[in-house]
Amino acid sequence: MEPLAAKIRPKDLKYFVGQEHLVGKDKPLAVAIAQKNLFSFILWGPPGVGKTTLAKIYANSLKADFFELSAVSAGKADIKKILAEKENNNNPKILFLDEIHRFNKAQQDFLLPYVESGELTLIGATTENPSFEVIPALLSRMRVFVLNELSETEMTRIIKQTGFNLDKKALDWIIGMAGGDARQAITVLENAFDLYGKITVETLKETLQSKFLRYDKKGEEHYNTISAFIKSMRASQPDAALYYLMRMVDSGEDPKFIARRMVVFASEDIGLAQPTALVVANEVFRAVETIGLPECTINLAHGVAYLSRAPKNRSCYDALHAALDDVKKYGNLPIPMNILNAPTKLMKDLGYGEGYEKYTTESFLPEKIKNKKYLK
Repeated sequence: MEPLAAKIRPKDLKYFVGQEHLVGKDKPLAVAIAQKNLFSFILWGPPGVGKTTLAKIYANSLKADFFELSAVSAGKADIKKILAEKENNNNPKILFLDEIHRFNKAQQDFLLPYVESGELTLIGATTENPSFEVIPALLSRMRVFVLNELSETEMTRIIKQTGFNLDKKALDWIIGMAGGDARQAITVLENAFDLYGKITVETLKETLQSKFLRYDKKGEEHYNTISAFIKSMRASQPDAALYYLMRMVDSGEDPKFIARRMVVFASEDIGLAQPTALVVANEVFRAVETIGLPECTINLAHGVAYLSRAPKNRSCYDALHAALDDVKKYGNLPIPMNILNAPTKLMKDLGYGEGYEKYTTESFLPEKIKNKKYLK
């Protein structure tokens, strides 16, 4: 049975809600759709803000043959099958690749010549920064459009399109819970009605606790689990950290998201106590990026065990925040003259760089805070 979110998906731009900076009057995607400009692009933004809908509206405007794949489960064979399909009245072929950041380098390399030749027009959708997730050669051949989280007003308009009767309390609750994710809001509403026959704050809360909703990468469970994961490593409890790691992996969490948090953790929590932790964490990220699931789980577990057992020292992290506090408190304090550059004669005459010594113990901090010690 088709989900409600798919049933009410707008097929024309005039019914689309949100992303006015892209689809409003004279805005880039609106112009591209109106003028039927064919090109490859990436839609980057949070879940449930209209990436799939915009891709379908765009393809429909061009009367293109539209193929939809998820990078989570698709591979080279699926792309080859699309390429082998006979063209229908010379219509362009548009491949919508959801979660394009889940394609590894080899898979993206495979796409490149077909995108470059125009044999395939690619629309990628991602919640992750494409600068980090899409290979430069492919990225250079695609435009990037950034989508924003939906506002409360936009969410209200979309929820009204579902046809469900909600009182103000239920409406406010579902908007607050969804956090700008229209698809999640519609799914919860549909499940609440199917389970209880009515939509109230109470039935919505009960629905969220039911098994009918999957682990959502923007939901509370996502944040609770990654928090437990980090805190377990911080407390040097590898068993707990490994449990939360596998809970995330098994729920479909992007392994690169987990690896990124490990790179941050290596500097934030381990820091100077074991500087090689950052090297290991970066190598784990690189392994995840190049190998992919399921094998990269081994690399993640290796890194988690190492980071959990490493000694901890947050002095660098604390120091940067102490320095930032002074930046915010005092603004741009005058830099001592002896460490200013003097590229011109006038600047030398004014005393720039005068008395500079490379290895002095004299503070190079501004006069007002020259005795501050951030790194303890």
